[in-house]
Amino acid sequence: MTSRFSELVLDCHDPKLVAGFWCAVLGYKIIEESDEVVEIGPEDMRDGWTPELIAKWKERMRGAPPAPTIVFVPVPENKTVKNRAHIDVSPLGSQEEEVERLLKLGASRADVGQGDVGWVVMRDPE
Repeated sequence: MTSRFSELVLDCHDPKLVAGFWCAVLGYKIIEESDEVVEIGPEDMRDGWTPELIAKWKERMRGAPPAPTIVFVPVPENKTVKNRAHIDVSPLGSQEEEVERLLKLGASRADVGQGDVGWVVMRDPE
């Protein structure tokens, strides 16, 4: 038996802000929200972790792995070094149009020394 990737947990100062940004980027919905945590996931999870959804999720995890949810948790300290992880997204339309859309959502371009490549590096609002 193996495991499946089910959640990606990201530290941030303002979980609601960052979760809202990523919902707009990925077409996800907020599925759990408290004062401490905001979790986003695919549309079929919009009602949160109901018993029916848990059963459905476990069944899906036995086959092809589902898209993971993303959990945003607040931390008091500022980011001081480069993150060891990042999220790659692939536009369903043109890259240029998607970059413009992400900029309007609050993303910014980033130069991480990538040079002349076919992708664009961006930062989320936080």
